[in-house]
Amino acid sequence: MIRTAESVSPMHPDKICDRVSDAILDQCLKQDPYSRVAAETMGGHGIITVTGELTTSAYVNVRKVVHSLLGEKYGVQVNIVEQSPEIARGVDVGGAGDQGIMVGYACNETPELMPLEVILSRELNRFIFNKYGKKDDGKTQVTLNTETGQILAIVASFQNVSKENLVKDIKYWGKKQKLNLKQTEIYCNPTGDWRIGGFEADTGVTGRKLMVDNYGPRIPVGGGCFSGKDPTKVDRSAAYMARRIAVDYLKKHKAKEVYSYLAYAIGKAEPLQATVIVDGEEMQIKGYDLTPKGIIDFLDLRKPQYEETARYGHFGNGFRWDK
Repeated sequence: MIRTAESVSPMHPDKICDRVSDAILDQCLKQDPYSRVAAETMGGHGIITVTGELTTSAYVNVRKVVHSLLGEKYGVQVNIVEQSPEIARGVDVGGAGDQGIMVGYACNETPELMPLEVILSRELNRFIFNKYGKKDDGKTQVTLNTETGQILAIVASFQNVSKENLVKDIKYWGKKQKLNLKQTEIYCNPTGDWRIGGFEADTGVTGRKLMVDNYGPRIPVGGGCFSGKDPTKVDRSAAYMARRIAVDYLKKHKAKEVYSYLAYAIGKAEPLQATVIVDGEEMQIKGYDLTPKGIIDFLDLRKPQYEETARYGHFGNGFRWDK
């Protein structure tokens, strides 16, 4: 099969918005572990807007959070209110903060238990981003043939890096990874080298890179985005739990790949669906407390840790739910 996945740098406009939303969440949890947070960020062309709901005893200077990540060159607009009492009454009694379907996945293709095309595109992106000072917008993409193991194509577009240097970087990275790139088509800055990137070139919105945040395009995505949401929102916490379950079942059954599915109703604690598919065989998930509180306690989700998850994907980076 031919498979492709992409990765974006932490300074891509959408990723900046994810990071801002999660940095706000981290600041709330640092002061009040029981904060209710739903922070959405949109940025572009000199202005960053943060809106959403906070119910917390914490004091967070949103402008300061934004400037600590990006410097003070951006204007910041803030429009934040308390969580709706109609949502809160379901969460207050231990129920899920929303309805939703969450999909977890694990496979034996890589040490990270992630799809190979996802890891290759992510690690190439991380290599280039780190080499040039961790400050620029950029994307990578890898296409491979899973039957032959051949990497068919690599795409890399990075701000303030020449096409010639990118080609050299890819070949050097491929050699370090012991990859055969002799027949690989390499496309670097296909429309030409570029210096205008990030919010100067484009707008960004929290939650717009779901495939990058999850498992790549060949694995279904059930719920919404993760960033800016406290763990009472099961589209974040239950997605993390679904990943942990998939990892556990993969190891237990020495399987090739595992899908796990959790579904919830708003205000209800127990899931409506808790199934796992191990190498094509479906079975019920057993042995876990799958209530929001059970998940939060098991995965230790009430502590600040989320801005890091927004950088290079929420899975396969050594978080508690990956082990």
